[in-house]
Amino acid sequence: MGAPELRPMPGAFDVERIRRDFPILARPVHDKPLVYLDNAATTQKPRAVLERIARYYEEENANVHRGVHLLSERATAAYEGARARVARFLGAADPREIVLVRGTTEAINLVAQTFGRARVGAGDEVLVTGLEHHSNIVPWQMLCQEKGATLKVVPVSDAGDIDLADVERLLSPRTRLLALAHVSNALGTVNPVREAVALAHARGVPVLVDGAQGAPHLPVDVRELGCDFYAFSGHKVYGPTGVGALFGRLEHLEAMPPWQGGGDMILSVSFERTVYNRVPYKFEAGTPNMGGAAGLAAALDWLEGVGPEALLAHERDLAAYAAERLAAVPGVELVGTPRERAGVVSFVMDDVHPHDIGTILDREGVAIRTGHHCAQPLMARFGVAATARASFAAYNTRAEVDALVRGLEQVKRMLG
Repeated sequence: MGAPELRPMPGAFDVERIRRDFPILARPVHDKPLVYLDNAATTQKPRAVLERIARYYEEENANVHRGVHLLSERATAAYEGARARVARFLGAADPREIVLVRGTTEAINLVAQTFGRARVGAGDEVLVTGLEHHSNIVPWQMLCQEKGATLKVVPVSDAGDIDLADVERLLSPRTRLLALAHVSNALGTVNPVREAVALAHARGVPVLVDGAQGAPHLPVDVRELGCDFYAFSGHKVYGPTGVGALFGRLEHLEAMPPWQGGGDMILSVSFERTVYNRVPYKFEAGTPNMGGAAGLAAALDWLEGVGPEALLAHERDLAAYAAERLAAVPGVELVGTPRERAGVVSFVMDDVHPHDIGTILDREGVAIRTGHHCAQPLMARFGVAATARASFAAYNTRAEVDALVRGLEQVKRMLG
């Protein structure tokens, strides 16, 4: 399958106005203008998020859910407001379906250690795809090892796609859960999630969607996708680190046991017995990241202001433009040419280690990610130990793709 057809840059998407929202983009790197293309790792933060976090700690900071004083009430309002904001962002029917967590990894571990542990037994199967990053492999691998179950893997084509026929073939009477990425962090592949969910549900198999790379790039509606769980991280959607969210169908969350014990996840405690709190609080033991939650809500407000559909068109344009430009650089080979790609392009270069590419590009002011991208099985599938990866966000431009290509030509002059 070839690269997607190039489309003209969306005229209504005002990148220069968006760039002014991000103070860090004005900072030089090695005396060069910063070209930040490592957004799949983490995005930069708009001024609205930075100011919201500062205002929380300057004007509202207190612990939540317990105090009767004004600051505690304000902190609780900010925290619960963030939960409601996430629910709207994901299209959830009820804020009680949103558990605020540290990020995608914690969300998937929560599901594995509660829903999964209760559902998976000896001889059962958990189905993942070959596109997953470690956070959507290891928790299931640990669960399968503990329970005597089998982790099965949907294969990946040379283009970097999964085939729904393989999903259907591998769903068996012993499959207890399907866990798949919305978007591959290493290749940018957009998985056919809605169709995969339908196949799984037809066999009574629940589905977890790893939205770490889906939520930043695609409009998400969990009811339209039909999934049972959806996890994402705040820092990849222009919010702060250390906060994210898990969507879970209310009936699942209510049936699931708590994960961690401590304060706030209880209604009453004696030495004889503990009565657990209602959802979602029974999954949120201890003092949560209130400032982070306030920042996450501000990030989602900012993202909505940009417009998810316009952002998607912009990033697809950049990814297609980058794929075309990179493919024309002698010695550069793209890894994966999926049917549908979000804003991620992965590549290797003849006889040059990706770490050397990244180091030389850094001296040119261009920040990319090099390595295995926490997706070592996928690297093995393509016969490479590592790749160089450029990933795009709302503030990136075609001129920055050109800067990346000029940097690669410099790499070739130095090491080629």
